[in-house]
This record gives sequence, structure tokens and C-alpha cells, in this order.
Amino acid sequence: MKSSSVSLFLMVDACGWEIIKDQPFLQKVAPHRHKLRSVFGYSSACVPSIVSGNWPDQHENWCYFIFDPENSPFRSLRWLRFLPKKLTGRRIVRRLLTKIAKWKLGFEGYFDLYNIPFQHIHLYDFTEKKSPLRPGGMNCGTNIFDVLQERNVPHFGSNPDVTEEENLSAVLSELKEGEIEFAFVYWAGLDGLLHRVGNDAPEIPEKLEHYESWIREVYDTASRSYENVDLYVFSDHGMANCDKHLDLAALIETLPLQFGRDYNVVYDSTMARFWFSSDEARELIAARLESVEDGRILTNAELRELRVPVEKDRFGELIFLASEGVLIVPSHMGERPIRAMHGYHPDDPQSYAALLTNVPALPCEVEAIPHIHRLMLDSINGTGMNKISKTNQYDDSNRKAGLEAIAQ
Repeated sequence: MKSSSVSLFLMVDACGWEIIKDQPFLQKVAPHRHKLRSVFGYSSACVPSIVSGNWPDQHENWCYFIFDPENSPFRSLRWLRFLPKKLTGRRIVRRLLTKIAKWKLGFEGYFDLYNIPFQHIHLYDFTEKKSPLRPGGMNCGTNIFDVLQERNVPHFGSNPDVTEEENLSAVLSELKEGEIEFAFVYWAGLDGLLHRVGNDAPEIPEKLEHYESWIREVYDTASRSYENVDLYVFSDHGMANCDKHLDLAALIETLPLQFGRDYNVVYDSTMARFWFSSDEARELIAARLESVEDGRILTNAELRELRVPVEKDRFGELIFLASEGVLIVPSHMGERPIRAMHGYHPDDPQSYAALLTNVPALPCEVEAIPHIHRLMLDSINGTGMNKISKTNQYDDSNRKAGLEAIAQ
């Protein structure tokens, strides 16, 4: 039997509030716009937070690489250190090696070797071995796909292993049949473009127009098959242009310390996360970082406030965060500069995410990206506002009745 209602949750990676706030993007089909606080971290933290409704200190999906030689799955890759860096440093070679390693290791989530040096790769573990976009994919707890599966809700979920166009075609096919009640679509192309060209390049409005045409096609297709269509278009974070570069590794390597003996570190694009073998190493590195003007050491109190999993030092004993617009390069994420990056403090202007919807009054408080999960649960429970009112056009009596229904 066909459903009369469908909820569409369409995620456009890196479509931040500052990027769309002055753009005509989706103003007709999703005119109600909300600025959302992101979570501290990269997409490795943001996406799990959205699909689970939890924060990183609850689901424990935060940064990808951590220092953990005892549990490292990468010992078999150490032989790659004998290959010339001129070869292994090329992005096309790294991508090929990533595909082979992912298949061999049986990883189901997002995986990239990035710029981790092969002579040290045996010191690291990777934290996203499962896919948070599938049932059972969280490090801790459940996600929306577990709920959909448990309740036998007919739904569509993006396949991260195929192209954006293939996922678009697949969801359109499902909507034409009119038998699903929920769809989650994840498009990551804008994120990659922003990294390459920055957030004020002329290519960005063009890319937004491209996504708008897709979203209108999804919405129009759903509207022909369903009486009620709730549309939610959202992002996980924004993107800041990187106008300054910081070679943090060069500053640390001038100290009388040896990597692998006195300390270990992961240099992310906006963070450096350290583990220490001695108090002396901690003191020397902390003193050096304190002298860096383009960032600061985050205290444990700040990290707890940001909901970072810090209790076991799994993700780092000391965490340095660059100022917005400063790119740590070279890093373990890349050898060469890129135009823009995310992963700064959630309160920095370019960090904020966005939510665009055709629902005039949201059925619950949504201020940060983990709260999107509440909207998903409400849609599954049948308490989405459009489902209550039976129309996308509100008068005051309909809106009041809908809110009273939710309160009960």
C-alpha cells in the first residue's frame, strides 16, 4: 500500500549558513531557514552526530586517526615506506592505495590514507571502521537507520559507495513508486569544490543552482506521488577560506625531542593532537605551542564543553586548534595547501551549518546539527508539522492545532 506522506532529509555537505544566507538558494521550495551550530570536529564527527542525535562524547566518532600502536590495523602497510615519496606522495597513488587498503581491511565507513607517513602508519588506528550511514554503524549507540530498520519503515538511504548522480536516480525511482515514507540523501560534492576554490568563488553559486535543480526534481517527484511532503535540506558545517598557512610540524621538530620516542602526534588540517611519553616532552611542546599566534591549546574544560571525548585521551592528550582561516600545512591530511577548510571552533563565523525547510514551524527545538535527528524521529513517529496539518500552507488555527498535537 502506498504511503500518503514522505519526509525528505537531503544533506548538502559544507553548505554553511554564511554561504547560503544571502543566496536565493531554495527560497521557493524551502523558504524557512535556520542557522545551526555545528559540532567541533570534521565530517567524521558531524555526520555521526546528525544521524545519531548524540554528541561526539556520546557516540565516540570524532577524528579519524589516533595513536594506538597496539590496535593498529596498518602493520601490513609498512613495506610502503620503501617506495619513493615522490610516488607515494601523489594523490592519485594515495587514492589507489586507499581503495586497496579499505578492501583488504574490510572497512565499511569512509576511509582515506591521506598523508599519513608510511614509516609511522603502524602507530595509528582508524576510528571509522563502520559506516554511520548504515544500521549498526556507530562506535557507540544507535543511529536513525537502526530506528528505521527496527520499526520496518519503508525508506531510502544514500549509498556512500556510488556517485551523487546514482543516489539521485535511485531516490527518484523510489519516490515514483510512492512506497517509501522516509529518505536520507547525502551529497558531498560541494565540500570538495569549496576545498578547491574557496567560499567566495564564482563556481559556488553555480554549484548551488545545480543542487537546487536536483532538490526541486526530488521534491516535485515526491509531490506527484504523495499528499504530504516534508522537505529538510541541511548541512553539517560551513567552510572558511584559508589565507594563512602554518607549518606546525617544523616548529615542533626543532625541539630536542624525537617523534615516536618522546611524543606522537596527528597533524590534522586545523588541529594538532599530541600524546606524550614524558612530562618533559609535554612541557616543551606546550611551551612551543603557547608561542604560536595563529592558534591555541584547548583546555580540558573547553573540550568537555564542546562535547569532545577526552576522558581516556584516546583522541589526544593535548589538542591545539588553529584560528579560523589558518591551515596547518603540510599535515597528515595533505602535503600541499588547499583554498578552504572546516574543523575550526563551532562559534567561528564560517563554522555554522544551515537548515532549509518547507515546514513553517518545526515540531521541536533545533539549534545544533545533532537536533536534526529529532526531526527525523518526529517524521517517523508521524508528528511532522506537514503531516499534522495535511497542507504545506498554514493558517493560525492549523498551526495551533499542530503544536497542541505535538505537546500531547
